[in-house]
Amino acid sequence: MTKEIAISNEVLKAILSRIDEGIHVVDTEGITIFYNEVAARHDGMNIRDVIGKPLLHAFPSLNKSTSTLLLVMETEKAIYNQAQSYTNAYGKKIETMNTTLPIFVEDKLVGAMEIAKDYSSMKRLSEQLVDLQKKLLSKKKSSNTKSTVTYTLNDLLTKNPYFIQIKKEAEKLALSRSPILVFGESGTGKELFVQGIHHASTRRAEPFIAQNCAAIPENLLESILFGTSKGSYTGAVDRPGLFELADGGTLFLDELHAMPIDLQAKLLRVLEDGIVRRVGATKDIQVDVRVITAMNVHPKKALENKQIRADLFYRLNVLTFELVPLRERKEDITFLTEHFIMRFNEPDKNEVEITEEVQELFFHYSWPGNVRELKHTIEYMMNVYDGTKLTIEDLPMMLKEYVNKQKSPSKEARKSISFRDKVEQLEMKLIEEALTSTGGNIQQAAQVLQIPRQTLQYKLQKYKILDAE
Repeated sequence: MTKEIAISNEVLKAILSRIDEGIHVVDTEGITIFYNEVAARHDGMNIRDVIGKPLLHAFPSLNKSTSTLLLVMETEKAIYNQAQSYTNAYGKKIETMNTTLPIFVEDKLVGAMEIAKDYSSMKRLSEQLVDLQKKLLSKKKSSNTKSTVTYTLNDLLTKNPYFIQIKKEAEKLALSRSPILVFGESGTGKELFVQGIHHASTRRAEPFIAQNCAAIPENLLESILFGTSKGSYTGAVDRPGLFELADGGTLFLDELHAMPIDLQAKLLRVLEDGIVRRVGATKDIQVDVRVITAMNVHPKKALENKQIRADLFYRLNVLTFELVPLRERKEDITFLTEHFIMRFNEPDKNEVEITEEVQELFFHYSWPGNVRELKHTIEYMMNVYDGTKLTIEDLPMMLKEYVNKQKSPSKEARKSISFRDKVEQLEMKLIEEALTSTGGNIQQAAQVLQIPRQTLQYKLQKYKILDAE
C-alpha cells in the first residue's frame, strides 16, 4: 500500500511538472510542498529556495492579506482569475493571473493550490503602449493637426457599386454621435474604413485610438480600457484607460466578439451614459467618446455562439456596415491588381502586365485573405518576376499549390461548386419572394429577410434582380 501511494505521488508530480502553467501548493502552515519549474521561471526563483520554506519568507513582499494562497485557506473559498503583482526574493517584479483553490481531503482542509499564468511582459508592453498613446496625443494636440488618422474613405479603393454606396453612407453617418458596428472577413479593410469614418467626422482632430480585444486576459483588457486606481491591487498605479485618452474622439474596438462577456457589460454602460470608472476606483469619470466596433464574423453568428451580449449588440446595431469579401467584388480584383502593380513597380522599370492565365486565376480564386492577400500576392510577384509580365511561375507558394489542385479537381471540389450554385439559386428565390410580398419595397424586404438593407441592395445588384434604389 505504501509503495502504491509513493508511485501515485511520483506520477502526480510528473504530471504537474509538465503543465505549462505555474503550480504552487502549500500546506495549512503556509509551507510550500510543491512548486514546479514553470512557477519558478515566472517568479525568477530556484525551486530549492521555495520548497519546504514558509511562503512569506520566499516572497517577502507578500503578507497574509495580499497572498491569495493564504487568503483561500482562511476563507476556504476559491479565487478565479485574480491579477497579482509582487516582488520576488531577487527584487524582480512579477505580474500573474491566478486561480487559487483550497484543497480538501475527506472534507478537511489540507492546503491550497495556485495556478498562475505569467503576463508580466504583456502587461508591461500594454502599459507602455497606453503611456505612448498619451504622449502622442499630447503632441498631436499641441501641433494643431487637422486629423489624427492616416487614412480617409478615399483610400478605400473600389469600382464596386455596392462598396461605393457604402462609402457614401459612411461619409454621411460619420457626422452622427451614434456607435457604429462594422463586420466583414479579415482583410476587407475594416480598420481603414473606420479611420475613414473618423476623418470624415467632426472629431477628426481629436484622438483616434484602436484596441484589438483578442487574446488579452480579461483583467488586463479591463485595466487597458478603463484605467487603474492606485491601490486597486498590489502594484497598481493611477493610470488612465483608453476611454479617457480617447475623450472627444473615437475609440475603435476590433474583434469585439473576443471580448469577455462580463467586460462587455461595462462597455454597454459607457455606451449608455458615457461614464467610466477606473479599476478599483469609486469615482465616476464622464467621457465623450464615439465607439466604433468591428468583428470578422457575422453579428448574428456571434449572438448564436454567445460571443456577444444581446443587449450590447442591439445597442451597437444602430449603424451597421458589412464589408463584403473581395471574391464578391469581381470588378475590384482587376482594378486593385492594376493599382498594386503600379504601387510596387520601381520608377525606373517598364510597365508590367499580368498574363491572361494569371488574370483568369485571380478572377476565380476565393481570396480568403481578401484585399490584404491580393496586395501581398502582387508585392511578392513584383519582387520575383523576370521580364515584362507576371506569370503563374511568379505566384507565391500557396497560390501555386492552389493552381496544381485546380488542374485535377477532386469529387469533393466539384460537389462544393455545385453546392455554392444551389445556395445562390436559393438566395435569389428568397429575395424575389420577399420583394413580391412587400410590393418591391427594399427596406421592408430587408426586414422580412432579417438582413441589413445595404446587404440586400448589394445582392440585388449581384444577381441583377432589379435596379437597387
